[in-house]
Amino acid sequence: MDYLKTVVPSQLLAERGSNLVVINPGSANIRVGLAKQDSPFIIPHCIARRTSQFSKLTVQDQFLNSQVTTTQHMEREKAYDVIASLLKIPRLDDEFSNSSVPRKMGRVDGFNYQNTRKDVPFTWTDIQVNDLNSTVAAESSMGKSVINESMAQGESAESKEPTMTERKFREVIFGEEALRIPLNEPYCLRRPIRRGHLNISQHYPMQQVIEDLHALWDWILLEKLHIPHQERGFYSAILVVPETFDNREIKEILSILLRDLRFSSAVVHQEGLAAVFGNGLSTACVVNMGAQVTSVICIEDGVALPNTEKTLPFGGEDISRCLLWTQRHHQTWPQFRTDILTKPIDLLMLNRLKESYCEIKEGEVDAVAVVHSNEDAMPAGSHKTRLTALNVPPMGLFYPTLLIPDLYPRPPRSWFHDYEDMLEDTWHIEFPRRSDMPDGLYPGMNVGLPMWDNYPIFSMKPKKEEKVGLAEAITSSILSTGRIDLQRKLFTGIQLIGGVALTGGLIPAVEERVLHAIPPNEAIDTVEVLQPRTNPTFACWKGGAILGVLDFVRDAWVHQEDWIRNGIHIGSGRKYKDSHFLQAQAMCWINS
Repeated sequence: MDYLKTVVPSQLLAERGSNLVVINPGSANIRVGLAKQDSPFIIPHCIARRTSQFSKLTVQDQFLNSQVTTTQHMEREKAYDVIASLLKIPRLDDEFSNSSVPRKMGRVDGFNYQNTRKDVPFTWTDIQVNDLNSTVAAESSMGKSVINESMAQGESAESKEPTMTERKFREVIFGEEALRIPLNEPYCLRRPIRRGHLNISQHYPMQQVIEDLHALWDWILLEKLHIPHQERGFYSAILVVPETFDNREIKEILSILLRDLRFSSAVVHQEGLAAVFGNGLSTACVVNMGAQVTSVICIEDGVALPNTEKTLPFGGEDISRCLLWTQRHHQTWPQFRTDILTKPIDLLMLNRLKESYCEIKEGEVDAVAVVHSNEDAMPAGSHKTRLTALNVPPMGLFYPTLLIPDLYPRPPRSWFHDYEDMLEDTWHIEFPRRSDMPDGLYPGMNVGLPMWDNYPIFSMKPKKEEKVGLAEAITSSILSTGRIDLQRKLFTGIQLIGGVALTGGLIPAVEERVLHAIPPNEAIDTVEVLQPRTNPTFACWKGGAILGVLDFVRDAWVHQEDWIRNGIHIGSGRKYKDSHFLQAQAMCWINS
């Protein structure tokens, strides 16, 4: 402790963080970097593999129920009208009945707007191997050798333009490049993680998910961190997992890290706990708003309270989808086919429009933006148009019927029936077992709420918990602690993290709506969202780096040889446990 009081944080990171790789996997993006770095690499969590047939780009894992029913459509329009009244903008019916000039796309040359954002020029991914000396190292999780992506050496420099049968394709493409593959090329895009879980379904088997995760992470280690295979044994991995992950999912990912990627050791931390360390806090209500899932969990003195966890099945991508619906409804979207389910580049475009222009504030919010069209058999085009009602989509966080998240198919997940809790109950309390629950599961067990109804082994899941808005989820989470002193601390210590947390005007909106959501019989009259010390996009990653640097005794670390030979057994002392001592170290170091 004396050393931590005197050491400079940068020196401590340099001494202990040079061989620690922090990995924070998310549904849409993965954040990876060495603990000594100031910020991680943020890479789209997807992989594209070349298919044997010359067909259009396919998205293997998106067999979704995207049909909006009449009831859902009516609920969405009702939610829009409620939000419009709050934001003091015209309701859907009022816009067309009271205005002689309806909102439609038109010339925007003379439109006066203030925007310094520079639109990045669009380019498609080059899928052909066209350089004799270029190779890309990519190793499959089945232990295959490095994929050589060079052109055949027998080709002559004077040869003609290659025909379709002569083209040499890149076998595997990762990250954002995978999202920019031309739509008429023979590739299959996969996303190994969806809505906070491994994306296992009858169309995407577990072994393929594991293999894709291994290949993608191996590419990141090689191409971004420049850690070759022969040096992996000198590095340890810090895995910062979402609260939604189940025990079996954590074990499978640990096997990837220790068995396939060959790290010498690894440790598991929760996102919520890592977030408070990343911002130098000890007690907070952590609201993690990711691309596809929003989770809420309370932390007291560096200890996660598992009974406070709430999971909502919507995030930033749902706001982007709502942005598209809003523009189409107002007839401001250009007349071209935008399909975010089968055309990944369209979702990438909408996400960037949302990040650049959507905010929460009263009054009409319009902006001029450049949108791209990527239609079949046509070159990519750009269109300058005026977007309107840009303050409505982010309000869907509080009115989820506006978002209508896509329904994901229920995978065969009986394999998650696991008797070991990798994230051990932080209070070490023996809960009484109920006869109507499967063996090994009990109230308060920190396994994360599933995203599918009728989940066979989680019968105790709260009914319709996912359908509440963000304010109600935060209020319910904090009030579930049952102690007025702690509740007051948490209501004045709300921490927003994740990419959605960067939305303009979100902080005052959360404070106002949470305050109104508190029942009148509760003695709470103050709500405050804390200003972040770390970029909310990677606060969890930063907290994982701090935890890894400070945990030099490594009592909770799992070593490669132990894992491969024995796995983890109950009572082995190798599970992750929250540590008051570790938290005290972090506070001492952060405040020094």
